[in-house]
Amino acid sequence: MLKFYHHPLSPISRRVWIGLLEKGISFEPVIVNLKGEQFEPEFLSLNPFHHIPVVVDGELRILESLAILDYLETKHPSPPLIPKEPAAMAKMRMVQMVTSNELTTKIPALLMASDSPEPDRITFRHIATGLDFFSEQLGDSPYFGGDNLSLADLTAGALLPLIVRLGVDLKEHPPIAAWYKRIMARESWQQTEPDDEAFEAWKKWVSLIIKRRRQQKARA
Repeated sequence: MLKFYHHPLSPISRRVWIGLLEKGISFEPVIVNLKGEQFEPEFLSLNPFHHIPVVVDGELRILESLAILDYLETKHPSPPLIPKEPAAMAKMRMVQMVTSNELTTKIPALLMASDSPEPDRITFRHIATGLDFFSEQLGDSPYFGGDNLSLADLTAGALLPLIVRLGVDLKEHPPIAAWYKRIMARESWQQTEPDDEAFEAWKKWVSLIIKRRRQQKARA
């Protein structure tokens, strides 16, 4: 059986988790304790870059969430999560890359801003630009894949619940607010959504990591 190494609070792992559930693929979940297990020799033998998620399917080991999603789509093509039309595929990939490169990277700044009396206007403006781009790609469709879910929905939809909980308001982006409500009603999203206690624990843990890194840079 396919093994899925992940952590339930990681939005990057969540992309793959949702994909596995949406496709109905049987898997064995292996939770990696990110307080140190990712640096243990056993996990480093799977991913020398000490990141999650990792999927092991028989003799095959796959790193990087987008590569994993592509593999799952190719091996388990039903239900399809990649559109066939060139333009639709390009839109799907753009949403995935903007999510990864422009929005996910803002999580630390959002997290620190959530505990600050002063809003981080630069970060919120950058995220608003990303959401405007998402609205453009979504258009009048219910999903980024048109009438059906796509890998773009999985990728963006794994992150947006987190940034909403960190203070991002979707009301200025009505198409995305409607899309967000739509995906959050799906069973796969409900099953993977962390409760408030777990979310607060995650915030404290990530805040501690950020502060330690800043201290290390200051001493360097």
